[in-house]
Amino acid sequence: MPVTKKSLNPVGKSAEMKNLPKQVTVFGGSGFVGRHVVRALAKRGYRVLVAVRRPDLAFHLQPLGDLGQIKAVQANVRVRWSVDRAVKGSHAVINLVGTFDAGGRNNFNAVQEFGARAIAEAARAEGAKLIQMSSIGADEESASIYSQTKAAGEKAALETVKDAIVFRPSVIFGPEDSFFNRFAQMTKFSPFLPLIGGGHTRFQPVYVGDVAEAVVKAVDGELKGGSVYELGGPENATFRECLDLMQRIIDRSRGYVSIPFFFAKAMARLTGWLPGAPITLDQVKSLEVDNVVSEEAIRHKRTLEGMGINPRNMEVILPSYLVRFRPQGQFTRKGEA
Repeated sequence: MPVTKKSLNPVGKSAEMKNLPKQVTVFGGSGFVGRHVVRALAKRGYRVLVAVRRPDLAFHLQPLGDLGQIKAVQANVRVRWSVDRAVKGSHAVINLVGTFDAGGRNNFNAVQEFGARAIAEAARAEGAKLIQMSSIGADEESASIYSQTKAAGEKAALETVKDAIVFRPSVIFGPEDSFFNRFAQMTKFSPFLPLIGGGHTRFQPVYVGDVAEAVVKAVDGELKGGSVYELGGPENATFRECLDLMQRIIDRSRGYVSIPFFFAKAMARLTGWLPGAPITLDQVKSLEVDNVVSEEAIRHKRTLEGMGINPRNMEVILPSYLVRFRPQGQFTRKGEA
C-alpha cells in the first residue's frame, strides 16, 4: 500500500485529542495545598496545567507525575487574557489562589474576589467544571477582610458557574504547612509561645492529603454541584491544645504568654505592615471566631465523612514531618529534651 498523507494520519487531530486524558487547570498549584492536589490529579491520570505567575518556580511539581503529564503555564488572575489562555481545553478548573496580603497589587480584593470571578468566567466560557477553594469563616459580614473576600469569591464562583463546588477547609496541616511548622520553629529559639486571645479559638485541623482527595472527587464528578462543603479533621481542638500536641510530638516544653485580643490588635497595627510580620490585624480578627465545621454541613453530609473520606488525625500525621524539630531530630529519645 502506497504511503500517502492520508494513510500517515488516518484519524484527524480532533480524534487524537479525544483519546488524550482529560486536562485540568489548577490555579495556585505550586503552593502548599496545590502540590498535593496536583499529585492526586496525576495519580488519577489527568493531564495537569499549573497556572502560576512564575512557571520557573514550579519545577518541583514535575516529579509528581509522568513525563509531560504536568506542565506549568504563566497566568496572573489580575490579567484576564492570561486566565482565559490557561483554561483553554480543560475539563475542569480548580482555583486554589489565596493571599494574606492586605496591600499591594495582589491584595485580598484583587486575588480573592476579582481573581475568583475572572477564573469562574473563563471556566464558564470553556464549559469546564469549577472548584473554588475558600475557607471556614468566609462571611461577607466578617470583621476580617480576608474572610469577606473569600465569601465574595464563593459568590462569584456560584453565580457564574451554577454547578460550581466550593470547599471551606479549617486550618490545613501537612509537611509544608505554615501553622505547626511555624510554631515548632519558634520553640527552637523562644522560651515561650504566644497565645492570641488566650488560645481559646477552636480549630478542626484537616490533613492536606484529605483536602486533595476531596478536590479530586469533585473533578471526577462524585460530588453534588452548586454546593459548599466544609472540610475538617476528626479533632475539634483549641489553639492551645494544638500547640500542646505539637510540643509533645517534638519533645519540647515551652511556656505560654497569653495575649488579649485588644493588645494583639495594637501590636498588629504597629508591625503588621512590615514584610514578614509575625501577625497582621486581619489575622487577629480572624482568630476571634472559631474555625470549625458547622452543624448544618454535618447534617447535610457536606463534610469529608459525608463524601466517603475518613479524615486522618493530627497525632498520626504530625510526627512524620515535625520530627526535625526535636532536640536531636529523629534520634531524640522521649524525655531527653
